[in-house]
Amino acid sequence: MRDEKIVVTLLGADRVGIVAELTATLAKYGVNIEDIKQTIMQDYFVMFLLGDLKNSTYSFKEVKEALDEVGEKLKMEIWVQKKDIFDKMHSI
Repeated sequence: MRDEKIVVTLLGADRVGIVAELTATLAKYGVNIEDIKQTIMQDYFVMFLLGDLKNSTYSFKEVKEALDEVGEKLKMEIWVQKKDIFDKMHSI
């Protein structure tokens, strides 16, 4: 078992089904959601999500590619990063 956390950021026009689509994909890939924050900013949906791949049988790359497809389907910007890299980028 590995302890590999990911940070998912999603941004785009608000509409029904965004959370359902994203979380269904995470569940399919065995990603545990540890924390999730979302808000609406002037008609834009913004979400920050912390996930854990430790029980997933998929690689980071496979999960990222699946979430990239979700972003395309939803016509939203989505960024998926390893948490340790995200932390280092924001500790300067």
